[in-house]
This record gives sequence, structure tokens and C-alpha cells, in this order.
Amino acid sequence: MVERNCREVKVREVRFLGTWDEPSDFVELTLDNPGWESYRPGQFAMLRAKHWGLELPWGRPFSISRVDAESVTFFIQVVGRGTSRLARLRQDDVVIIWGPLGNGFSAPPETPTLLLAGGMGIAPFRGYIERHPTPEFLRLLFAHRPSLDFYPYLDMSGKVRAESVQERSPDDLPDIIARIEAAMDEHAGGLVLACGPTPFLRTVQAHALKKNIPAEISLEKTMACGVGACLGCVCKDGQGRHVQVCARGPVFPVADVQL
Repeated sequence: MVERNCREVKVREVRFLGTWDEPSDFVELTLDNPGWESYRPGQFAMLRAKHWGLELPWGRPFSISRVDAESVTFFIQVVGRGTSRLARLRQDDVVIIWGPLGNGFSAPPETPTLLLAGGMGIAPFRGYIERHPTPEFLRLLFAHRPSLDFYPYLDMSGKVRAESVQERSPDDLPDIIARIEAAMDEHAGGLVLACGPTPFLRTVQAHALKKNIPAEISLEKTMACGVGACLGCVCKDGQGRHVQVCARGPVFPVADVQL
């Protein structure tokens, strides 16, 4: 059963990633574990600082990066007022959290599985790698723009076979797409899991459907409630019907969603 209880938890740590002199816009926010006995990597949660008041009434959705017995960690990029204020939280500040929400990625124990992460799409794969029963069957391909210092890549690359490719200019895109497609071809008999921005997912979806490669993709959508009530995250499924990403996703079989 999906746990949808709102809990108040305290901030354990706010860690800025990267090497800038000023705090970067990539942050790991670690909170007290709100009592989740389990979660499936790929699920998300809604976060809202208790002191925000009516100026920012809605929570913000984030992939759950990792969970242990004491804490839950989120990987956040500062892009607006809500994320900026979350990045300025201090130890012992109170955050309202509800989740884990949505569904997660499949994790067949002995199936060769390719993890395709684009930018912030790396977030759910940290917990996926840590919880997978046979990580020797996993491979990670990470496409990114900022330096690797801004991502939790090194925490993951020591546990599975991993490679990264950096987009320094638009001229790099054809080579990156070719590397993604080649990696997918190598896993045609296994499973491909992808998370990242929509153009990245379109590339994965098109090649998976063309080559009939089993794949799942996790969508990024703006959300307000996280439980299917506000209809703010609607997309079309494979039959053209409108569905809520928060309730039916965010992870979809590659043929079951239109991008």
C-alpha cells in the first residue's frame, strides 16, 4: 500500500555539491526518516517547509534519492522560489513531507539492466543501485552538462559499471545520442530504465520502440498535490487517454505514454 501520510520531520543536513566559492544550485537535502518502512526506487515525495506560510502554499515534488533507517535524501536543483528556500534550510528546521508516492522502477534480480540518467534524472538511481539485490547486473550511463562534481555520480560509480558523457555544446548531442542508442542495443535482451528531461526521454523512447527493447521511463512533471486530485500533471497514455503522472506514474512502460 502507498503511504500518503503527511509527516513533520526535521532537517538533518543540507549539503551543497560542486566546487564553487558560493553555495551551488545542486543540493542534497537529508531529512529524518518519516517512518517509511519501505519504498520503491523511482517513487517521489512532496516537500514543503513548515514556515513557508501562504506565499508558497504548495509542496514541491522530488524523486527519492535514497532511504536508510534514519534518513531520507533528496537531490535538488535550485530553479525557483521553492527550491531556493529548501536549499536555505538549516539543521532541525521542520519540513512537511508526504509519500512515498507513485510507482517505482522494476528491479528483476538477474536481468542485465541499463540505467540511463540525464542530468537531474540521476537522483532515483542512487537508491536503485543501493537496494538492488544483484548490482553486478547493472550498468549506468550518465549524460550531463555541469561538472560531475555537482552530482552524486561518484557515490554510484563505485558500486556498478558506470560511464559519463558531458554535453559541453550542442555539437556534442549527436555523439551522446549515438552512445545512448549503442548502450541500449547492448541491453536489447535485458531491461532499460531511464530518467531525465523530456528530450532525453524522447530519444530513449524512440529507440526502444524502434528496436523493441523493454524499457521504462520516469517522467518529470510539475505537480501540486502529488496524489491525483489537482490534475496538474496530466499526460496522455499510449491510447491517447489523459492520466495523472503522479498517480499512474511517474514510471511508465515505454509504450504506455506519449511524450
